[in-house]
Amino acid sequence: MRLRHLALLLALPLLPACKSQKEAPPAAPAKPADPEAAATPPATQKNKIGLVLGLGGRGDQSFNDSALRGLEMWASGVKYEGGGYKDVSPEELESTIQQSLGQDRARRNLQVTPLGITPVVLQSRVAEDYEPNLQLLVDQGVSLSLAVGFMLENAVEAAAKRNPDMRFLLVDSPLLSAQGEPYSLPNVRTVVFREEEGCFLVGALAGLTTKTGKVGFVGGMEIPLVKRYEAGFRAGVAATNPKATVVINYTGSFTNFALGKQVGQDLLTKNTDVVFAAAGVDGLGAIQAVKEARDEGKPVYVIGVDSDPSHLAPKAVLSAVVKRVDLVVYEAVKEQVQGRFQGGNQSLGLQEGGITYAPVRLDFPGKTEALARLEELKAKIISGEIKVPTHPDQLQPANAASSKP
Repeated sequence: MRLRHLALLLALPLLPACKSQKEAPPAAPAKPADPEAAATPPATQKNKIGLVLGLGGRGDQSFNDSALRGLEMWASGVKYEGGGYKDVSPEELESTIQQSLGQDRARRNLQVTPLGITPVVLQSRVAEDYEPNLQLLVDQGVSLSLAVGFMLENAVEAAAKRNPDMRFLLVDSPLLSAQGEPYSLPNVRTVVFREEEGCFLVGALAGLTTKTGKVGFVGGMEIPLVKRYEAGFRAGVAATNPKATVVINYTGSFTNFALGKQVGQDLLTKNTDVVFAAAGVDGLGAIQAVKEARDEGKPVYVIGVDSDPSHLAPKAVLSAVVKRVDLVVYEAVKEQVQGRFQGGNQSLGLQEGGITYAPVRLDFPGKTEALARLEELKAKIISGEIKVPTHPDQLQPANAASSKP
């Protein structure tokens, strides 16, 4: 039921297919919203792979950009620049792979090389664009359609039923029945992440880093997905600093940079010195707020989400919860190219390498001991000794102090 509540919360007339229409998906609208595919080089003999982005779009420095990295740079060997594609140099490709995968690359023997495919990327400006964009990919002859973001679940379901011979990858959501239960379609692979595990670790890091005893959490919409981030983070803080307080503030959106910055500034005025930003584009605003405070000499830090945002604020970013969306996309494309892609459901966490935390590049007192503690906690989560809560209601009140503005 965890993602079904999103539709009820938003009450969006924009969603292309409500659950009562599952057995007979509506016909696809005639045309899509905003294809970037106009800039895509024409495919001759190359295999075309399509991607529909969520509302944050290209340049979100997070979830969408991670998917684009996996499809464009890694699988295709190109980068999007100036409204079109240019070849990526071997040095650029190696840099992005190493930056994303780090030590896991060697430890897990991850091989990432271009696959000779052509990317077709479509941007969605509103939720009603999702389904026609997916249908456009089918009409353009892609062999695999990638859908990035939990809000595309309805659209993927309808498109997959309408096009049983087309293969789909849905990242960040299962398919849900009319009763809100996960189910499968033979031509769809779904991938979800156990984000709470990574959030626990960065929460533990925040607890070990804070000097004021107050850390902040910036969430986007108050939906089950983001509540998992909150729960894991608060549990991690409590594990290493049970006396610390987590100050919580939700922006109510994922696309408002200015609002995110305002919320970040507000948390800093409340004496928080570590802020965890889990709010999409709003989170970028919170990162900017901490960056500006840091530039003014204040000893404050920010923790990002989905991708490592260190390049945005190298003096302020402490770490990030990283979803390996780029690797998930790349591996799916590789399997499709090799004729091995199959439907099914995947859940990825620390054990599978689908979730991790970004390298801690900044120095602070006790850093060596703190990192050792994180690795201990990570091992306990993987072994099952630590069960990370997935909702704030599961937190132990005595060990999870929090406050809301």
